[in-house]
Amino acid sequence: MERLLVVNADDFGQSRSVNRGIVAAHERGIVTSASLMVRWPAAAEAAGYARQQPELSVGLHLDLGEWVYRDGTWVALYEVVPVGDGDAVAGEVAAQMEAFQQLMGCDPTHIDSHQHVHRLEPARSVVIDVARRLGVPLRGCTEQVGHCGDFYGQTLEGNPFPDGISVERLVRIIETLHNGCTELGCHPGEGDDLTTMYRRERSQEVQVLCDPRVREAVRTAGVQLCSFRALRATMVACAH
Repeated sequence: MERLLVVNADDFGQSRSVNRGIVAAHERGIVTSASLMVRWPAAAEAAGYARQQPELSVGLHLDLGEWVYRDGTWVALYEVVPVGDGDAVAGEVAAQMEAFQQLMGCDPTHIDSHQHVHRLEPARSVVIDVARRLGVPLRGCTEQVGHCGDFYGQTLEGNPFPDGISVERLVRIIETLHNGCTELGCHPGEGDDLTTMYRRERSQEVQVLCDPRVREAVRTAGVQLCSFRALRATMVACAH
C-alpha cells in the first residue's frame, strides 16, 4: 500500500501572523491543507488567499473554546458556548459551517476542531453527523485517515517541548508512517500576535516545515504528499 501524508495546518484565520506562517509552510514547505477558524478577524484574509490556491485544501476548524493549564488544572481562556450543552453546540456548529461556506464559497474538504473538542460528547455526535452528511473526513473519526499529533512543541501540561517540533522529530515521523493515509497536524505562524498558550512555537514550526531535509525525507521514504481534496477524489473514485 502507498503511504499518503496530508500535512494540515490548524488555526488558519486566527491571526495575520498565523496566516503568514501557513502561507509560507504551504508555498515553501510541505503543508497541503489548512483548517479555517471562521470566528476570528483574519478569517476573511485567509479565505481570500485560499480561494486562489486550488492545491491548498481548506477545512473547518470548529472553535468552541480554548483551555489553558494553570495551577495543576485546565481553565477556560474563552468558551464560545457551554461544551456540555448539546443544543448550544449544535447551533454553534451550524453557524460556523454557514460562515465557512460564505467565506469560501464551498463546503469544507474536512472538519476538525480547536483543541480536539469534537472528540467529546455532545460535540462528537453533532460533528460526526455533519461530516457524514457532507461526506468529508472528521479528524480521529474517519477510518481511512489516521491522525498524528506528534509534531507539537508543548507537553500535555503546556510546558515548552522544542524537541517535539525539530527537524529530526519530523523526519522520524515521516520515516515511520504506517501504510495508508495519515493526517499530520501542525500549527505554523510568523510573529506573536495571539493571546494563546501556543505562540512562540509557531515560528519554529514554519522553519522546520520548510526545511529541505524534511522534503528530502518525504522523497527518500517514498511518501506521497496529499491534500484532503485530492484524497476525497481518490476515495470517491475507488468507491466506483
